[in-house]
Amino acid sequence: MTQPAPTGRGTTRRAVVTAAGAAGLAATLAACGKDDDGGPDSGSAGSARDAGSAQPSRSAQGGGSAPPSQGGGDGMELAKTSQIPEGGGMVFKDHKVVVTQPTAGEFKAFSAICTHAGCSVGDVSGGTINCPCHQSKFDITDGSVKGGPARKPLPGAQITVRGSSIRMA
Repeated sequence: MTQPAPTGRGTTRRAVVTAAGAAGLAATLAACGKDDDGGPDSGSAGSARDAGSAQPSRSAQGGGSAPPSQGGGDGMELAKTSQIPEGGGMVFKDHKVVVTQPTAGEFKAFSAICTHAGCSVGDVSGGTINCPCHQSKFDITDGSVKGGPARKPLPGAQITVRGSSIRMA
């Protein structure tokens, strides 16, 4: 007994539906599992602290920031130092950076992308950088995790502070 030859229409539709379903599943798994490797942090909290700091001094470098000759302080201005509250900070979503001022005159910068699921952090309050997606909290002084589900600290970002200007390095 001979089967009728496939028209191609059912096969094509099935292939498209299967591919779309697989792509959707892959995207969902990738977004939800970014920080669930269970492995220990590779010490990036120290490097985030070092790379994220910039002191308002003649050299405009603090613990590992790019020297002025590399960044030149000529990057785009993010804010005036007076706009960053002491003990708080500001999120610059367009630049994917958050700038904090843990103590008077000490400015730090971190990635504004949460290490848990890639959401943009929402605000800085109560001494933490806060992600609205799953309520992860990060310390304003070094980007370390203060509350999960994130397990990895926010990476440091490069800024320069010259006078009253905070700029991308």
